[in-house]
Amino acid sequence: MFASHNELQDARALVIESQPQSRAILAGQLREFGIGTVIQCGRLSDARLKLEMGTYDIVLCEQYFDGEPQTGQEFLDDLRRDQLLPFLTVFVMVTSDASYSMVVEAAESALDAFLVKPHTAAGLAERISYARNRKLALKDIFAALDAERLDEAYQLCQAHFTSRKPHGLYAARLGAELMLKKGRLAEAQALYESVMAAEPMPWAKLGVARAQLDAGQPQYAANTLASLLQSDPAYVDAHDIMGRAQFEQAQFQNALNSFRTATRLTPSSVSRLLRHGMMAYHAGEREEGVEQLDRASRIGLDSKLFDAQALVLLGFARQDNNDARGLSRCAEQLGHLQTRHPESERLQRLTDVMTALTALQTAETARALEEVRRMAKMALEPDFDFESAGHLLALMTRLAQRSIQLYEMDAAIDTLGLRFCTSRALSELLACFTEGRADFAKRIRAAHEEVLKTTGEAVSKSLNGDAGAAVRQLLEAGERTCNAKIIETAHQILDRHADAIELAPTLRRTVQTLRDRYRTTQLHPGLGEQAHTGRAAGGMSLPTGYRPRRLNGLLAAAATA
Repeated sequence: MFASHNELQDARALVIESQPQSRAILAGQLREFGIGTVIQCGRLSDARLKLEMGTYDIVLCEQYFDGEPQTGQEFLDDLRRDQLLPFLTVFVMVTSDASYSMVVEAAESALDAFLVKPHTAAGLAERISYARNRKLALKDIFAALDAERLDEAYQLCQAHFTSRKPHGLYAARLGAELMLKKGRLAEAQALYESVMAAEPMPWAKLGVARAQLDAGQPQYAANTLASLLQSDPAYVDAHDIMGRAQFEQAQFQNALNSFRTATRLTPSSVSRLLRHGMMAYHAGEREEGVEQLDRASRIGLDSKLFDAQALVLLGFARQDNNDARGLSRCAEQLGHLQTRHPESERLQRLTDVMTALTALQTAETARALEEVRRMAKMALEPDFDFESAGHLLALMTRLAQRSIQLYEMDAAIDTLGLRFCTSRALSELLACFTEGRADFAKRIRAAHEEVLKTTGEAVSKSLNGDAGAAVRQLLEAGERTCNAKIIETAHQILDRHADAIELAPTLRRTVQTLRDRYRTTQLHPGLGEQAHTGRAAGGMSLPTGYRPRRLNGLLAAAATA
């Protein structure tokens, strides 16, 4: 595992396991390798103190602890957030849970190694050795990543790959993922294509499709994915991305079929159950959607992959069916999540929606109206997002179905449509929230047509040589509607014709202010991907959040190597 017997003697390991017998077995296996110092902890709080006071070459941690509020996964997240793990420390998660959701969570967290009990001593040694060798080979890359020298990290990844060094493919994948996250899509696609030219890796072709999709080319992405799935029909990540590409083209039924396939291939995947359920819910297959969302909440409520919007959609379904007990259960589950994450503004917004739904169920009309009016007044605030718009439309639809009319309802629907109709797919998704009120859906689609007309007229002016007037027209509309498509179109025209536009620097500052305020460059998260786990469907997690501190053991020597 290590280069020499002396290195083994100098290595320090920390074993975190609540069961004394299992803890002793793990410690014994490490000593069999020749690890010089093995410290044991039965509680996560004790382990944290150990890691605050010193550093370890190896940490073996159980996933589940009796009587502890945290899991091993949550403990690792905390360590990274507080930067208590040096980069060269090998963190191994040990568990008896071999379920698909557990394996996916391990991948989401960029664990160094994941080991399922029962395991052999040789298996443990092999995992640790491989993880440590990879860390040593890529040390410079991750040092640059941790210091947020992202361009340097990308260049190092490229050099590592082109020089055919050990773990070169991993470095290439890391570099391409980094470019995707930075929005440098052409560079990401080029690196993925370089990998394909050297070795036809399925993940590289999938990466090309992801870059095409993020660049606003869903049809190209779908063609790439169709080719990939023809050669590997069981590549489940490709079905995930195909569903997203079809969704972006407003092909909701096709997207649902892709998500169904992904769920069939991995029936215990929380994230795929969520995507399948949400797509079915919005595509008109309400019963199927509720079934999938209900299953996701049963098996994954406490998973970091769980998206709490599932509970809100279930709440709407329960309320539509006059299921007071089911609605109450959804509210309790959402309250449970909010208790675990009291700082989450998103969970508070979702709770407000559930409060309004509960008020409707219990015939507290005044309270429901108060909540809806409060939300409607925030429709042009920077933090009011697409998800909030959909939920507000759903609440207003249910008020109208009960003949509870807001005099300002039509104006509120127009405001939501003009702000959030940025593509046909998102416009149709907004319309889905108004199911049962065709007049509301008609207003949403009319708003989308108005956005298209505004941007189309501006582009025509630009092509006819009056780019300045086009930008000013778009800025006026952007300030009035807060629509991301209108604002981004103004930015693109200004970028392309700056030399021909009078007062271009002043206009550029105005455009950038709007872009920053309304975060217009951020991609709308896909269905079931609002949990922000750090990994997009088909992607990989970037293992960062390390910091060397008071190094001892092998880490002291490695830091100066």
